[in-house]
Amino acid sequence: MVSVRDWFGARTTIGVVFLAAVFSTGIGLVNISVPATGGVLAPYIPESVRLLAGFTGTLTGFLLLANSFGLRRRLRSAWYLAFVLLPVSAIQGLIQGSIGAVLLVALSLVGLVLLVINRGVFDRPVDLSVTQLSALLAIVGSLSYATAGAYALREQFNGIETPFDALYFALVTGSTVGYGDITPDTAIAKLFGLSALLVTVASFAVALGVLLTPAIEARLTKALGRMTDTQLDILENHVLILGHGELTEPILEELEDRASVLIITPDTERAQRLTERGFDVLTADPSGEESLERARVETARAVIVATNNDAEDALAILTARQLNPDIHIVAAATHRENENKLRRAGANTVISPAALGGHFLAESAIGGRGLEGLETKLLDEEPEKVMEQTGVDPDEEFGEDAGDD
Repeated sequence: MVSVRDWFGARTTIGVVFLAAVFSTGIGLVNISVPATGGVLAPYIPESVRLLAGFTGTLTGFLLLANSFGLRRRLRSAWYLAFVLLPVSAIQGLIQGSIGAVLLVALSLVGLVLLVINRGVFDRPVDLSVTQLSALLAIVGSLSYATAGAYALREQFNGIETPFDALYFALVTGSTVGYGDITPDTAIAKLFGLSALLVTVASFAVALGVLLTPAIEARLTKALGRMTDTQLDILENHVLILGHGELTEPILEELEDRASVLIITPDTERAQRLTERGFDVLTADPSGEESLERARVETARAVIVATNNDAEDALAILTARQLNPDIHIVAAATHRENENKLRRAGANTVISPAALGGHFLAESAIGGRGLEGLETKLLDEEPEKVMEQTGVDPDEEFGEDAGDD
Protein backbone atom coordinates (compact mmCIF):
# COMPACT_ATOMS: atom_id res chain seq x y z
CA MET A 1 0.00 0.00 0.00
CA VAL A 2 1.47 3.34 -1.07
CA SER A 3 1.43 5.99 1.67
CA VAL A 4 1.50 9.78 1.44
CA ARG A 5 5.14 9.63 2.50
CA ASP A 6 5.93 7.48 -0.54
CA TRP A 7 4.29 9.99 -2.90
CA PHE A 8 5.97 13.09 -1.49
CA GLY A 9 9.23 11.71 -0.07
CA ALA A 10 12.87 12.08 -1.02
CA ARG A 11 12.67 9.61 -3.92
CA THR A 12 9.85 11.58 -5.56
CA THR A 13 11.74 14.83 -5.02
CA ILE A 14 14.86 13.49 -6.73
CA GLY A 15 12.77 12.04 -9.57
CA VAL A 16 10.98 15.33 -10.24
CA VAL A 17 14.26 17.28 -10.21
CA PHE A 18 15.75 14.75 -12.63
CA LEU A 19 12.74 15.07 -14.99
CA ALA A 20 12.98 18.86 -14.84
CA ALA A 21 16.67 18.56 -15.76
CA VAL A 22 15.87 16.33 -18.75
CA PHE A 23 13.11 18.66 -19.97
CA SER A 24 15.30 21.74 -19.53
CA THR A 25 18.16 20.18 -21.49
CA GLY A 26 15.94 18.79 -24.26
CA ILE A 27 13.82 21.91 -24.74
CA GLY A 28 16.91 24.11 -24.71
CA LEU A 29 18.60 22.03 -27.42
CA VAL A 30 15.47 22.10 -29.59
CA ASN A 31 15.02 25.85 -29.21
CA ILE A 32 18.66 26.54 -30.11
CA SER A 33 18.08 25.09 -33.59
CA VAL A 34 14.43 26.14 -33.91
CA PRO A 35 13.79 29.21 -31.70
CA ALA A 36 10.47 29.05 -29.87
CA THR A 37 7.67 31.51 -30.65
CA GLY A 38 7.57 32.69 -27.05
CA GLY A 39 3.91 31.81 -26.45
CA VAL A 40 1.72 34.43 -24.79
CA LEU A 41 4.80 36.38 -23.73
CA ALA A 42 6.13 36.66 -27.31
CA PRO A 43 5.18 40.36 -27.76
CA TYR A 44 7.19 41.29 -24.68
CA ILE A 45 10.29 39.13 -25.21
CA PRO A 46 12.86 39.84 -27.96
CA GLU A 47 13.89 36.92 -30.15
CA SER A 48 17.49 37.25 -28.99
CA VAL A 49 16.36 36.74 -25.38
CA ARG A 50 14.39 33.61 -26.33
CA LEU A 51 17.44 32.24 -28.14
CA LEU A 52 19.61 33.01 -25.11
CA ALA A 53 17.05 31.20 -22.91
CA GLY A 54 17.58 28.12 -25.06
CA PHE A 55 21.35 28.15 -24.46
CA THR A 56 21.06 28.93 -20.77
CA GLY A 57 18.22 26.43 -20.37
CA THR A 58 20.46 23.69 -21.72
CA LEU A 59 23.18 24.68 -19.28
CA THR A 60 20.68 24.76 -16.40
CA GLY A 61 19.47 21.30 -17.38
CA PHE A 62 23.01 19.89 -17.32
CA LEU A 63 23.60 21.46 -13.91
CA LEU A 64 20.35 19.97 -12.56
CA LEU A 65 21.31 16.56 -13.95
CA ALA A 66 24.61 16.68 -12.11
CA ASN A 67 22.89 18.08 -9.02
CA SER A 68 20.41 15.17 -8.89
CA PHE A 69 23.32 12.88 -7.99
CA GLY A 70 24.12 15.19 -5.09
CA LEU A 71 20.49 14.97 -3.97
CA ARG A 72 20.73 11.18 -4.04
CA ARG A 73 23.52 11.51 -1.47
CA ARG A 74 21.30 13.82 0.63
CA LEU A 75 23.81 16.69 0.36
CA ARG A 76 22.67 19.99 1.81
CA SER A 77 24.67 21.88 -0.84
CA ALA A 78 22.77 20.00 -3.57
CA TRP A 79 19.49 21.05 -1.95
CA TYR A 80 20.51 24.72 -2.02
CA LEU A 81 21.66 24.50 -5.63
CA ALA A 82 18.42 22.82 -6.74
CA PHE A 83 16.44 25.45 -4.83
CA VAL A 84 18.18 28.13 -6.93
CA LEU A 85 18.18 26.32 -10.29
CA LEU A 86 14.53 25.23 -10.34
CA PRO A 87 13.11 28.81 -10.34
CA VAL A 88 15.68 29.71 -13.01
CA SER A 89 14.51 26.73 -15.06
CA ALA A 90 10.87 27.81 -14.67
CA ILE A 91 11.68 31.36 -15.84
CA GLN A 92 13.56 30.00 -18.85
CA GLY A 93 10.53 27.84 -19.68
CA LEU A 94 8.23 30.86 -19.54
CA ILE A 95 10.52 32.81 -21.86
CA GLN A 96 10.72 29.99 -24.42
CA GLY A 97 6.96 29.50 -24.33
CA SER A 98 6.60 26.15 -26.16
CA ILE A 99 4.22 23.37 -25.07
CA GLY A 100 7.13 21.42 -23.64
CA ALA A 101 8.26 24.51 -21.77
CA VAL A 102 4.89 24.61 -19.99
CA LEU A 103 5.62 21.11 -18.64
CA LEU A 104 9.07 22.31 -17.64
CA VAL A 105 7.55 25.16 -15.64
CA ALA A 106 5.14 22.75 -13.92
CA LEU A 107 7.91 20.26 -13.07
CA SER A 108 10.15 23.03 -11.75
CA LEU A 109 7.44 24.40 -9.47
CA VAL A 110 6.46 20.94 -8.20
CA GLY A 111 10.11 20.13 -7.57
CA LEU A 112 10.50 23.38 -5.64
CA VAL A 113 7.55 22.52 -3.39
CA LEU A 114 8.89 18.99 -2.79
CA LEU A 115 12.29 20.41 -1.89
CA VAL A 116 10.70 22.59 0.77
CA ILE A 117 8.67 19.67 2.16
CA ASN A 118 11.69 17.36 2.35
CA ARG A 119 14.25 19.93 3.43
CA GLY A 120 15.18 17.96 6.53
CA VAL A 121 16.07 14.86 4.50
CA PHE A 122 18.92 16.56 2.64
CA ASP A 123 21.08 17.31 5.65
CA ARG A 124 24.45 15.77 4.84
CA PRO A 125 27.42 18.14 4.54
CA VAL A 126 29.87 17.80 1.68
CA ASP A 127 32.56 15.40 2.87
CA LEU A 128 35.31 15.40 0.26
CA SER A 129 38.11 12.88 0.51
CA VAL A 130 41.75 13.91 0.38
CA THR A 131 41.92 12.65 -3.21
CA GLN A 132 38.87 14.66 -4.26
CA LEU A 133 40.18 17.81 -2.59
CA SER A 134 43.54 17.32 -4.27
CA ALA A 135 41.89 16.89 -7.67
CA LEU A 136 39.78 20.01 -7.15
CA LEU A 137 42.77 22.07 -6.08
CA ALA A 138 44.78 20.72 -9.00
CA ILE A 139 42.14 21.86 -11.51
CA VAL A 140 41.78 25.32 -9.92
CA GLY A 141 45.53 25.74 -9.60
CA SER A 142 46.36 24.63 -13.15
CA LEU A 143 43.67 26.82 -14.71
CA SER A 144 44.79 29.78 -12.61
CA TYR A 145 48.39 29.22 -13.70
CA ALA A 146 47.47 28.97 -17.37
CA THR A 147 45.12 31.97 -17.25
CA ALA A 148 47.45 34.26 -15.33
CA GLY A 149 50.49 33.28 -17.39
CA ALA A 150 48.71 33.70 -20.71
CA TYR A 151 47.42 37.14 -19.73
CA ALA A 152 50.85 38.21 -18.49
CA LEU A 153 52.39 37.10 -21.81
CA ARG A 154 49.45 38.39 -23.92
CA GLU A 155 51.75 40.51 -26.07
CA GLN A 156 53.60 37.33 -27.10
CA PHE A 157 50.36 35.56 -28.09
CA ASN A 158 48.19 36.11 -31.13
CA GLY A 159 44.57 36.43 -29.96
CA ILE A 160 44.87 37.19 -26.23
CA GLU A 161 43.83 40.69 -25.20
CA THR A 162 41.60 40.31 -22.13
CA PRO A 163 41.51 38.05 -19.02
CA PHE A 164 38.56 36.24 -20.60
CA ASP A 165 40.72 35.44 -23.65
CA ALA A 166 43.35 34.04 -21.30
CA LEU A 167 40.77 31.87 -19.50
CA TYR A 168 39.50 30.67 -22.87
CA PHE A 169 43.06 29.70 -23.83
CA ALA A 170 43.50 27.81 -20.53
CA LEU A 171 40.28 25.83 -21.00
CA VAL A 172 40.84 24.84 -24.64
CA THR A 173 44.41 23.90 -23.81
CA GLY A 174 43.51 21.80 -20.76
CA SER A 175 40.68 20.02 -22.60
CA THR A 176 43.06 19.36 -25.57
CA VAL A 177 40.53 20.96 -27.95
CA GLY A 178 43.02 23.47 -29.37
CA TYR A 179 40.97 25.46 -31.87
CA GLY A 180 44.08 27.18 -33.20
CA ASP A 181 42.66 30.70 -32.93
CA ILE A 182 45.21 31.59 -30.24
CA THR A 183 48.86 30.90 -31.09
CA PRO A 184 52.21 31.75 -29.44
CA ASP A 185 54.46 34.16 -31.36
CA THR A 186 57.71 33.78 -29.39
CA ALA A 187 59.82 30.97 -27.95
CA ILE A 188 58.91 32.02 -24.40
CA ALA A 189 55.20 31.86 -25.25
CA LYS A 190 55.68 28.41 -26.79
CA LEU A 191 57.49 27.13 -23.69
CA PHE A 192 54.74 28.53 -21.49
CA GLY A 193 52.12 26.89 -23.74
CA LEU A 194 53.85 23.53 -23.31
CA SER A 195 53.95 23.90 -19.53
CA ALA A 196 50.28 24.96 -19.42
CA LEU A 197 49.36 21.96 -21.58
CA LEU A 198 51.15 19.49 -19.29
CA VAL A 199 49.78 20.97 -16.05
CA THR A 200 46.15 21.36 -17.13
CA VAL A 201 45.88 18.03 -18.94
CA ALA A 202 47.37 16.21 -15.95
CA SER A 203 44.92 17.88 -13.54
CA PHE A 204 41.95 17.07 -15.81
CA ALA A 205 43.09 13.42 -16.00
CA VAL A 206 43.29 13.19 -12.20
CA ALA A 207 39.81 14.68 -11.84
CA LEU A 208 38.40 12.23 -14.38
CA GLY A 209 39.89 9.33 -12.44
CA VAL A 210 38.40 10.61 -9.20
CA LEU A 211 34.95 10.84 -10.82
CA LEU A 212 35.08 7.43 -12.48
CA THR A 213 36.44 5.50 -9.51
CA PRO A 214 33.25 5.77 -7.38
CA ALA A 215 31.14 4.64 -10.36
CA ILE A 216 33.35 1.59 -10.90
CA GLU A 217 33.25 0.79 -7.19
CA ALA A 218 29.47 1.04 -7.25
CA ARG A 219 29.28 -1.49 -10.09
CA LEU A 220 31.58 -3.89 -8.25
CA THR A 221 29.59 -3.43 -5.05
CA LYS A 222 26.36 -4.33 -6.82
CA ALA A 223 27.97 -7.39 -8.44
CA LEU A 224 28.99 -8.60 -4.97
CA GLY A 225 25.46 -8.25 -3.64
CA ARG A 226 25.93 -5.06 -1.64
CA MET A 227 24.31 -1.64 -1.59
CA THR A 228 26.21 1.60 -2.03
CA ASP A 229 26.05 4.43 0.49
CA THR A 230 24.19 6.52 -2.08
CA GLN A 231 21.43 3.90 -2.35
CA LEU A 232 21.20 3.60 1.42
CA ASP A 233 21.02 7.37 1.92
CA ILE A 234 17.64 7.73 0.19
CA LEU A 235 15.92 4.83 1.96
CA GLU A 236 12.75 5.76 3.82
CA ASN A 237 9.50 4.09 4.85
CA HIS A 238 11.03 0.68 4.16
CA VAL A 239 10.77 -2.67 5.91
CA LEU A 240 14.00 -3.92 7.47
CA ILE A 241 14.50 -7.69 7.55
CA LEU A 242 17.28 -8.58 9.95
CA GLY A 243 18.89 -11.85 8.93
CA HIS A 244 17.85 -14.41 6.36
CA GLY A 245 16.73 -17.99 6.92
CA GLU A 246 14.07 -20.51 5.98
CA LEU A 247 11.38 -18.42 7.67
CA THR A 248 12.39 -15.34 5.69
CA GLU A 249 11.50 -16.64 2.22
CA PRO A 250 7.68 -16.64 2.66
CA ILE A 251 7.95 -13.14 4.14
CA LEU A 252 9.85 -11.88 1.09
CA GLU A 253 7.24 -13.39 -1.23
CA GLU A 254 4.48 -11.55 0.63
CA LEU A 255 6.28 -8.20 0.78
CA GLU A 256 7.90 -8.20 -2.67
CA ASP A 257 5.17 -6.17 -4.38
CA ARG A 258 3.75 -4.46 -1.32
CA ALA A 259 6.61 -2.58 0.32
CA SER A 260 10.20 -1.46 -0.09
CA VAL A 261 12.37 -4.08 1.60
CA LEU A 262 15.99 -4.05 2.78
CA ILE A 263 17.57 -7.31 3.95
CA ILE A 264 20.60 -7.34 6.24
CA THR A 265 22.62 -10.55 6.21
CA PRO A 266 26.30 -11.31 6.83
CA ASP A 267 26.32 -14.13 4.24
CA THR A 268 27.98 -12.77 1.06
CA GLU A 269 26.80 -15.60 -1.21
CA ARG A 270 23.23 -15.35 0.04
CA ALA A 271 23.34 -11.56 -0.36
CA GLN A 272 24.46 -11.93 -3.97
CA ARG A 273 21.63 -14.38 -4.74
CA LEU A 274 19.07 -12.06 -3.18
CA THR A 275 20.44 -9.12 -5.16
CA GLU A 276 20.13 -11.09 -8.39
CA ARG A 277 16.47 -11.66 -7.50
CA GLY A 278 15.95 -7.90 -7.28
CA PHE A 279 16.03 -7.37 -3.50
CA ASP A 280 18.00 -4.62 -1.76
CA VAL A 281 20.62 -6.23 0.47
CA LEU A 282 23.15 -4.88 2.94
CA THR A 283 25.92 -7.37 3.69
CA ALA A 284 26.56 -6.72 7.37
CA ASP A 285 25.83 -7.90 10.90
CA PRO A 286 22.02 -7.71 11.46
CA SER A 287 22.53 -6.91 15.16
CA GLY A 288 25.26 -4.29 14.75
CA GLU A 289 24.51 -0.65 15.55
CA GLU A 290 26.53 0.59 12.59
CA SER A 291 24.69 -1.80 10.26
CA LEU A 292 21.26 -0.62 11.37
CA GLU A 293 22.29 3.03 11.22
CA ARG A 294 23.50 2.52 7.62
CA ALA A 295 20.19 0.79 6.87
CA ARG A 296 18.42 3.93 8.16
CA VAL A 297 16.40 2.19 10.85
CA GLU A 298 15.30 5.64 12.02
CA THR A 299 13.23 6.09 8.82
CA ALA A 300 12.00 2.48 8.46
CA ARG A 301 8.33 1.64 8.86
CA ALA A 302 8.87 -1.78 10.49
CA VAL A 303 11.46 -4.40 11.39
CA ILE A 304 11.06 -8.15 10.85
CA VAL A 305 13.33 -10.65 12.60
CA ALA A 306 12.77 -14.22 11.43
CA THR A 307 15.86 -16.40 11.32
CA ASN A 308 16.34 -19.82 12.91
CA ASN A 309 18.42 -18.50 15.80
CA ASP A 310 16.37 -16.96 18.61
CA ALA A 311 19.46 -15.71 20.47
CA GLU A 312 20.73 -13.74 17.47
CA ASP A 313 17.20 -12.50 16.81
CA ALA A 314 16.93 -11.19 20.39
CA LEU A 315 20.20 -9.25 20.01
CA ALA A 316 19.02 -7.76 16.71
CA ILE A 317 15.72 -6.74 18.33
CA LEU A 318 17.52 -5.08 21.25
CA THR A 319 19.71 -3.06 18.87
CA ALA A 320 16.82 -1.98 16.64
CA ARG A 321 14.72 -0.96 19.66
CA GLN A 322 17.61 1.05 21.08
CA LEU A 323 18.16 2.96 17.82
CA ASN A 324 14.46 3.54 17.13
CA PRO A 325 12.23 3.26 20.23
CA ASP A 326 9.04 3.86 18.21
CA ILE A 327 9.49 1.35 15.39
CA HIS A 328 7.18 -1.68 15.14
CA ILE A 329 9.15 -4.93 15.44
CA VAL A 330 7.77 -8.33 14.43
CA ALA A 331 9.66 -11.50 15.34
CA ALA A 332 9.29 -15.23 14.73
CA ALA A 333 10.23 -17.55 17.59
CA THR A 334 11.82 -20.78 16.40
CA HIS A 335 11.27 -22.31 19.84
CA ARG A 336 7.96 -21.60 21.51
CA GLU A 337 9.52 -21.16 24.96
CA ASN A 338 11.45 -18.12 23.62
CA GLU A 339 8.37 -16.07 22.74
CA ASN A 340 8.37 -14.10 26.00
CA LYS A 341 12.13 -13.53 25.77
CA LEU A 342 11.76 -11.94 22.33
CA ARG A 343 8.97 -9.75 23.67
CA ARG A 344 11.12 -8.64 26.57
CA ALA A 345 13.90 -7.87 24.09
CA GLY A 346 11.60 -5.31 22.48
CA ALA A 347 9.45 -7.07 19.84
CA ASN A 348 5.89 -5.76 19.55
CA THR A 349 4.59 -8.96 17.99
CA VAL A 350 6.01 -12.46 18.34
CA ILE A 351 4.71 -15.34 16.25
CA SER A 352 5.61 -18.96 16.86
CA PRO A 353 5.46 -20.96 13.61
CA ALA A 354 5.40 -24.17 15.66
CA ALA A 355 2.41 -23.01 17.71
CA LEU A 356 0.67 -21.72 14.58
CA GLY A 357 1.20 -25.00 12.74
CA GLY A 358 -0.03 -26.95 15.72
CA HIS A 359 -3.14 -24.79 15.91
CA PHE A 360 -4.05 -25.44 12.27
CA LEU A 361 -3.28 -29.15 12.50
CA ALA A 362 -5.46 -29.55 15.56
CA GLU A 363 -8.32 -27.54 14.06
CA SER A 364 -8.15 -29.53 10.84
CA ALA A 365 -8.10 -32.85 12.72
CA ILE A 366 -11.27 -32.11 14.69
CA GLY A 367 -13.02 -30.25 11.86
CA GLY A 368 -12.97 -26.91 13.64
CA ARG A 369 -12.94 -23.43 12.16
CA GLY A 370 -9.26 -22.73 11.58
CA LEU A 371 -9.49 -18.94 11.23
CA GLU A 372 -11.66 -18.23 14.26
CA GLY A 373 -9.71 -16.19 16.78
CA LEU A 374 -6.56 -16.51 14.63
CA GLU A 375 -5.24 -13.03 15.31
CA THR A 376 -5.56 -13.54 19.05
CA LYS A 377 -3.75 -16.84 18.70
CA LEU A 378 -0.91 -15.28 16.70
CA LEU A 379 -0.30 -12.52 19.17
CA ASP A 380 -1.06 -14.59 22.26
CA GLU A 381 -2.85 -11.55 23.67
CA GLU A 382 -6.35 -10.50 24.59
CA PRO A 383 -8.61 -9.40 21.68
CA GLU A 384 -8.96 -5.92 23.18
CA LYS A 385 -5.18 -5.46 23.11
CA VAL A 386 -5.01 -6.79 19.57
CA MET A 387 -7.55 -4.20 18.44
CA GLU A 388 -5.70 -1.45 20.33
CA GLN A 389 -2.35 -2.23 18.65
CA THR A 390 -3.55 -3.10 15.16
CA GLY A 391 -6.82 -1.25 14.74
CA VAL A 392 -8.49 -4.52 13.70
CA ASP A 393 -11.34 -6.14 15.64
CA PRO A 394 -10.73 -9.92 15.62
CA ASP A 395 -14.44 -10.58 15.92
CA GLU A 396 -15.09 -8.55 12.77
CA GLU A 397 -12.01 -9.72 10.86
CA PHE A 398 -12.58 -13.38 11.66
CA GLY A 399 -16.30 -13.59 12.33
CA GLU A 400 -18.43 -16.64 12.69
CA ASP A 401 -18.77 -17.07 8.95
CA ALA A 402 -15.04 -17.12 8.33
CA GLY A 403 -14.66 -20.80 8.89
CA ASP A 404 -17.42 -21.66 6.44
CA ASP A 405 -15.54 -20.32 3.39
